[in-house]
Parts: sequence; C-alpha cells; structure tokens
Amino acid sequence: MPNPAATKASFSQRHPILFGLMLLAAAMALFGGAMAAFHLLPTGEFAGARLGVVRVEGLIVGSEDLVGWIGELERDDSIKGVLLRIDSPGGVVAPSQEVYAAVLRLAERKPVIASMGAVAASGGYYIAAAAQEIMANPSTLTGSIGVRMELLNIRALAEKVGLSQTLITSGEMKGAGTPFREMSPREREYLTAVVMDMHDQFVSDIAQARGMEREQVAALADGRAFTGRQAHGLGLVDHLGGMEDAMDLLRERCGLTGETPVLEGPIEEKSLLLRVLSAAIIEPVSEAVSEMTSAISAPRWVFLF
Repeated sequence: MPNPAATKASFSQRHPILFGLMLLAAAMALFGGAMAAFHLLPTGEFAGARLGVVRVEGLIVGSEDLVGWIGELERDDSIKGVLLRIDSPGGVVAPSQEVYAAVLRLAERKPVIASMGAVAASGGYYIAAAAQEIMANPSTLTGSIGVRMELLNIRALAEKVGLSQTLITSGEMKGAGTPFREMSPREREYLTAVVMDMHDQFVSDIAQARGMEREQVAALADGRAFTGRQAHGLGLVDHLGGMEDAMDLLRERCGLTGETPVLEGPIEEKSLLLRVLSAAIIEPVSEAVSEMTSAISAPRWVFLF
C-alpha cells in the first residue's frame, strides 16, 4: 500500500513559479542585506580612498533621498571627491534649491565635479552650478534658466458639461489660478510677481556659484536652452567631455591615480517584487494622477526645460 506522505508532491513541485520567485526574492534580500552591512562598515583604513557619485536623474520632485545621500558622502572621510552626474530636465523649485544647497556644503569640504548627460537644464543646471567645475558633452542640452508656472483653464469645457465651482476664500488672491474662470489682471500681476521673485533667486544663485556678474547671467536667463558647446562659450560650463572625462578630472583634483573604488547613490531600498510592480504599474499611474491633479487643483512653480 503506497505511503501518502511519500507520494504527496512538495510545495516546489506544485507551485514551481511561485517557489522560484520566493527563492529569487530571498536571494535579493540576502544580497541587499549584505550590501547594507558593507555600507555601514567603518571607513578609514579598511575602505581606503574612494570617490562618490550622486545621480540626479529625471524630474526633480523631491529632495530627501538626494540630500541624504550627499550628506552621507560629506561625512564619510574615505570619500575624497564626488562626481555629480546629472541627467534631468529640471523640476520643482524648492527641491532643486535644497539639493543645490547640499551640493554647496559638500563642495566646501571636498572636490565636486558636475557631469552633464543628455540634458541638465533649468533645475538640473541649478544643481550643477553648485559644483566647483562643470563638464558637459558638446551636445548636452543645458541652461534653460528660468521659472514657469503651469495653469490649466477648463472653463469652456466645464460649461459644456454643466460643471461649476463654488469657491470660498479668506482673501482676494487665495483663489488665484483656479481653472474654472479666466484670470483677472490683478491675479496675473500677483502670480507673475511670485514667478519673478523665484527667477531672481535662481539668477542670483547661479551668478554667485559660478563667479559671474549678475547682469551676465540675467542676459542668458530668458529660458533659452544651450548645447554644451554653446554653454561652454558663454561661461556656464567649464569643460567639454563625457562622464569618464569628468571622473579623470575628479581624480586629478583629488590627487588620486589609478583605479579608485566608486560609491554610487542614492540607493533605492526596494525589494525586487516592489521594483517590478513600481516600474510596471505604480509609477505610471502615480505620474498620470499627479499630472491630472496638479493641473486642475493648483499652480505649480517649476524649474523645467
């Protein structure tokens, strides 16, 4: 008589795909734990001299991860210099300013070289300006120094579908920018003043960080984008070259020769499954919802190419 225990299929046989995913997730968790433990090990003689890399990629909508990573590199004595690799069209004003300030603090303690990828415009250029030197590819799109506010007017559409808004505010300007009616001249004047104040801050920070006359920067700060080669001729960029050229320059500024270990970040603390779901579903849906709600609900001030 057959033994039921002997003939019963194992979990891995009954659910091979699920079992494989569990094994993969476990392996990724172990690998992530090992990397985290290595990251927390004492530096100094054990780690030797290293270079840090800060990657600024995509739209700048938040600053916590970038500022936190820059702070880690600043405090780590084994990190002798930092490469700021930027591939971003810009983003929201305040986060761009926070990252800019963090890079300025870092550059007071260690050599920092900015390396521009395909695009480092508006907020991306703002952040790059805080580095001691900037290197761009000849065809990098950069510059685009300026601020824009995005507003949507759906009054005509709302009237067609019978949609109206009841707006109760505590002051005359609290409802400025609502998409359900035309903007009044006073509201336009008020919002333009906000935009121009942010623009003034942008221009002043670029002039100070780059050691340029404010009038010189202001003349270029009309929203125009430049190629890397044009920006180099205008004094917005110091060198022409790619990321490897920038790394060579950073080693030179740090007095390092030969191969040097590199520590890149910010590190995303996500499981494999969460990364797959995030890339396939969560991020696209979140971006779509964000675009819809920001367009309808409130104005946005952005440093964006």
